[in-house]
Amino acid sequence: MTTPATRRDLRLDGVLLAVVLVLALASLMAGSAPLSPQAVLAALAGDESVAGVIVREIRLPRTLLAMLIGATYGLAGAALQGLVRNPLAEPALFGAPQAAAAGAALVIAFGLAGATSLAVPFAGVAGALISIGGLVAIAGRRASLTVTLLAGLALASFAGAATALVLNLAPNPFIALEIAFWLLGSLQDRSIDHVVLAVPFFLVSWVVLASQAGSFRALTLGEDAAASLGVAVDRTRIAVVIGVALGVGAAVAVSGAIGFIGLVAPHLVRRAVSFDPARVMLPAALAGAALLTAADIAVRLVPGAIEIKLGVVTALIGVPFFLAMIFSERRTLEGAPS
Repeated sequence: MTTPATRRDLRLDGVLLAVVLVLALASLMAGSAPLSPQAVLAALAGDESVAGVIVREIRLPRTLLAMLIGATYGLAGAALQGLVRNPLAEPALFGAPQAAAAGAALVIAFGLAGATSLAVPFAGVAGALISIGGLVAIAGRRASLTVTLLAGLALASFAGAATALVLNLAPNPFIALEIAFWLLGSLQDRSIDHVVLAVPFFLVSWVVLASQAGSFRALTLGEDAAASLGVAVDRTRIAVVIGVALGVGAAVAVSGAIGFIGLVAPHLVRRAVSFDPARVMLPAALAGAALLTAADIAVRLVPGAIEIKLGVVTALIGVPFFLAMIFSERRTLEGAPS
């Protein structure tokens, strides 16, 4: 027997899924050569015309990556906010995106791979995993959340400095420029091979993060209360950090740096699920997929000789939202009784 809360969640998930599917169709239609819905559906059915090649070889990988990466960021953001019990938490806290960017930039800068080579995702995921290994080694398996966050921020700063160093040491200024543009984030020129490479990391990330949903609900009572309820807090912390590293590391390696989706997506759905951190996770993933797919459509519709970078668009959306959250939190604190 379903409860009213479950029925509300199902309706919300259904609406969000429908939005994602509509945006996916719009993404397959949008571009320098606009296509009709009928042409897109025919292309997906195996039409061998020019439109079929455009849809299957160019737009379909891009659309799939937008949905998968957006969902990964949304789920990672919801998991981190549930873990730290802070609405301002997002994936960059633990340094995985920065380390992934540093690893990918390294192989591009020294001619080991081009910006769209499959070696770049491998290097990015390796960088993210190295950062998580360093985080566990520095903070320890039973470190407090504060120590874990401080270690993550230190590693993020180090990875950012490493990326800047790579840009400085790049033997060719044109390669440095290529890296700088790649770091802005884009899904342009991605192939189905990138999708196949990234999907296993995404799936493992989703399973690991979703498995901790019950722990997030207990953590709303505090770490001590959660531990008394049987939650292994240190194990939950490690699982979340590894899940975020795998998913976000693969995402950054494939698309470059795309910010704020992990911060914004959970907030768009949180009120609809009564602020329950376990119930936020699936809607946040769907909202993230919708946001990034819509942003990717937007960059293709803006006229110009060079396509606007996706990370620029998400930052333009996310920064005002982030500032509004900060001011809202400040008003709440100022209005609270002393």
